[in-house]
Amino acid sequence: MRVFIASILCAGFLMTEVGWGDNGPNHQTSSNSYGVSGGNVNDRSSAFCCGGTLGSLITDGTTTYILSNNHVLARSGAASPGEAITQPGLIDNACQQARLVADLAPSPALGTNVDAAVAALRPGTMSLGGEILDIGQISTTVRPPAIGLSVAKSGRTTGLTYGSIQSVNATVTVQYRLGCGSGKKFSVTYKNQIVITPGSFSAGGDSGSLVVTSDANCPQPVGLLFAGSSTSTIANPIGEVLNKVGTALGRNVSFVGKTCTPSTTTTALSSGPSPAVVGNAASVLQEHLPELMRGPVIGIGVGAAENNPLEAVLVVYIDRTQGVTPNLPDHVRGVRVRRMFTDPFVALPACGSCNGGAAACK
Repeated sequence: MRVFIASILCAGFLMTEVGWGDNGPNHQTSSNSYGVSGGNVNDRSSAFCCGGTLGSLITDGTTTYILSNNHVLARSGAASPGEAITQPGLIDNACQQARLVADLAPSPALGTNVDAAVAALRPGTMSLGGEILDIGQISTTVRPPAIGLSVAKSGRTTGLTYGSIQSVNATVTVQYRLGCGSGKKFSVTYKNQIVITPGSFSAGGDSGSLVVTSDANCPQPVGLLFAGSSTSTIANPIGEVLNKVGTALGRNVSFVGKTCTPSTTTTALSSGPSPAVVGNAASVLQEHLPELMRGPVIGIGVGAAENNPLEAVLVVYIDRTQGVTPNLPDHVRGVRVRRMFTDPFVALPACGSCNGGAAACK
């Protein structure tokens, strides 16, 4: 009999039980597709076990690899190449390993501006076509992020969800834990990240999901989901992920998928600021980042003004749990400042108690 495990976010805010999303449970069982539960067989402590999402499939032309996060496959840098990857993850199999589908390969270190890892797919285990559950085959051509771009993801906890990019070029500070449900907390700061809303776009356990354009016929990879809060989701731009993974492997990599043409609705970006306007705001952000990123400020990106979607503004993310309102200017070199209050940004694995109880794993 399968033991029920309460699923909650290890590093931050409490989530609800397994099945948080409408189609989440379909992503927590054995599957040959991607966008489903998985993780390192050693991602557990004496009381807890953890897991995330096996996001997608990439290749170097010879070997195929599962792409996910470092904190999902490589245990936040604590794992060694060769460690086995189980599907579904320990959290969805009573803290016991299920079928072994891949072996951890050399991956970018945590702190190299991406939270990414890859594992060499074992023959005869998961699909060689790279199909993502509820999305299908993706385009082999990646899409640069843009403000207002409509996106989707398929993940272990919330299943298939939709959202839009709120800000780009974002510098964010993300909290981690050294172990599964225990261990010292630490933070990593990332630059040039993607911030996605609404808050329901992801939850604990969706780490490792591939963010794609919301084009049913030609979904293009945009980012790799790895962190978030109750209001926002954070993703690494997928171009940088592929570059860093390729460097770690010593070979260029690309997505396994199909050749297709995006629809006009995802090709056009009529509602967002122009690239020149965004570029100017991004330059202002970088110049004034040290003086703005202080105290309760945990992130700053470039987004659109609420009353004018063509105007680029600095979106400042403030940790409301600190109970402090920072003294921010209304403008920086002519660029308006937009304040957003949120919870801390935390890495998004899921963890639960190995005895089946609802443990405070945070």
